[in-house]
Amino acid sequence: MYTNLYKKALSLHHLTVDEGLELYQNAPLGELMFVANMIRDIKATHKEVTWQIDRNVNITNACVSGCKFCNFYCKPSEKQKIFITTKEQYFEKIIEMQKFGGNQLLMQGGLHPKLGLDFYTDLFKSLKERFPEVKLHALGPPEIAHIARLEKCSYREVLERLTSAGLDSLPGAGAEILNDRVRKQISPGKPNTQAWVDVMKEAHKLNIVTSATMMFGHIETVKERIEHLALIRQIQSDKPDYSKGFLAFIPWPFMDSGTSLQKLGVINQTNSLDYIRLIAISRIMLVNIDNIQASWLTVGKQTAQVCLNGGANDFGSIMIEENVVSSAGADHSFDAIGIQKAIAEAGFKPALRDQKYNLIDVPQYAKLYV
Repeated sequence: MYTNLYKKALSLHHLTVDEGLELYQNAPLGELMFVANMIRDIKATHKEVTWQIDRNVNITNACVSGCKFCNFYCKPSEKQKIFITTKEQYFEKIIEMQKFGGNQLLMQGGLHPKLGLDFYTDLFKSLKERFPEVKLHALGPPEIAHIARLEKCSYREVLERLTSAGLDSLPGAGAEILNDRVRKQISPGKPNTQAWVDVMKEAHKLNIVTSATMMFGHIETVKERIEHLALIRQIQSDKPDYSKGFLAFIPWPFMDSGTSLQKLGVINQTNSLDYIRLIAISRIMLVNIDNIQASWLTVGKQTAQVCLNGGANDFGSIMIEENVVSSAGADHSFDAIGIQKAIAEAGFKPALRDQKYNLIDVPQYAKLYV
């Protein structure tokens, strides 16, 4: 029934929103997985699944965005609860991370009303001076837009100064659903869709590698999910030829436990089959992005393993530290041995990578278990 659409996707042509919506809503899951897996084999090494060792450190928990899905942030007025991670704490966390073979910090924080560009450039310079080999995968479009607003300068100027200070790559954080109807309801103080898009476009012009994300399963419509994918794809199409743009797309379901949205009656509307379907349609829609990551942290080992046979080729990080989605109910965990075993159980060869998807050697303590 959907042969022509499958052929179009397998030719790496862009499906329209309506075509993607038709497949997403009505095509048999087995067929979607099969087509997605064929595209995966075109875009990525067939039998390898990549993984990473990094640490997610929160810069601060003070935030003005008021996201109703986040249990982690504090209002700036809650002075007794607010923290700002010190340089000494970063140093300790990096040393511990390196013992596990990690070489990257994922650094994210709230939209603190008083932390400007000087704070971040000083922090990045200090980390790079002490640990020049450590990669800083830091902030995200909302933080960049927030800093630019505080400093009354352009996104480009913020990104240029941050990269000069040591920023290596920009996460796709804060995308949620790229639709202002949704964003105004779930994250009223966060920069809008256009700001997210514009920051990413500036990053790509500066040849900063980035990722893209989606948090789904709350108040968005199914069509808005597909429109989100189409917008991500368009940003990637618009990037300069010299830029890699989005290296990966990472979707995860809304984690509802204890959130303001849950108290308002909005609960996680997805199950394992929904997630597998979303991974498959992501691969089919995003034919110009090489890597699709399965979020084992939010959906668990078995569902993520199935996704590896339905379009995904990356298993993410062991996440030595993670606080945000964990505070809303994500309770899965892996160590370096466990994540490799999970990939192997799914029928693939685990391949350790860095943020730019270069393959690197597995630490000696884990090599014997591969």
